[in-house]
Amino acid sequence: MNAEELFRSIQKKRSYLCIGLDTDYNKIPRFLLDKEYPIFEFNRHIIDATEDLAVAFKPNLAFYESMGAAGLMSLEMTINYIRRHYPDIFIIADAKRGDIGNSSKMYANAYFRTLDFDAVTVSPYMGYDSIQPFLECRGKWAIILALTSNEGSKDFQQQQAAEGQPFYIMVIRKALEWGHVNNMMFVIGATKAEEMKEVRRIIPEHFLLVPGVGEQGGVLEDVAKYGMNDRCGLIVNAGRSIIYADGTNKFEKVARDQAIMLQQAMEKTLRDRHLI
Repeated sequence: MNAEELFRSIQKKRSYLCIGLDTDYNKIPRFLLDKEYPIFEFNRHIIDATEDLAVAFKPNLAFYESMGAAGLMSLEMTINYIRRHYPDIFIIADAKRGDIGNSSKMYANAYFRTLDFDAVTVSPYMGYDSIQPFLECRGKWAIILALTSNEGSKDFQQQQAAEGQPFYIMVIRKALEWGHVNNMMFVIGATKAEEMKEVRRIIPEHFLLVPGVGEQGGVLEDVAKYGMNDRCGLIVNAGRSIIYADGTNKFEKVARDQAIMLQQAMEKTLRDRHLI
């Protein structure tokens, strides 16, 4: 899926919602625990309830790796299920990888070939050779961490660097030498919405993956105001506020209700910009 195809998916669904599958064994409804793969069963219900409202799903690999073989099996089953039933969905590996070249080659092979993700989040701290293997995979995307939502982003990302510009701006400028609008996105946290104005001055056409709407306090309307471009250019992630909205046997209905509220708000922002 290239940038234009992603935009067409956004127009079709009137949504730029990504649902984070940060699936925690200790938070899923108890009645699922007697299943052979309860994590997968939970994901399957969430996916079925929201696939028409979301353009992407984003499993956070830490939640699956923490459970060992059973967790990794649930992850693979989740990806295969989406591919089989909803082939138009964009699947992001929230992995935050970035290592020396040989290691990054193995990570790229793992996420793009073995597991068949469309995109993977990567850390650019080690430079081009740590990102290159992800960008070399045809039809796949590297999503580069630039300015994140967490409090610790102040420690490095927002520090003043060369020529008085914040370090995250340096990262974005440098990364523009590595990839293009059809294989590279940037993570900008929803709690940093106003900073998107400067980001858009530097990268007017790239897609932004925006976590932090919902539980972390990001405001969708601010994200759209400062971050939307003439092809939308946004994938906004919400996880816990949707998937853990209810802990009973009605969890999938309540998750859908939460997703509908976000989709409707997104549809309004798209209409306001005359993109649908």
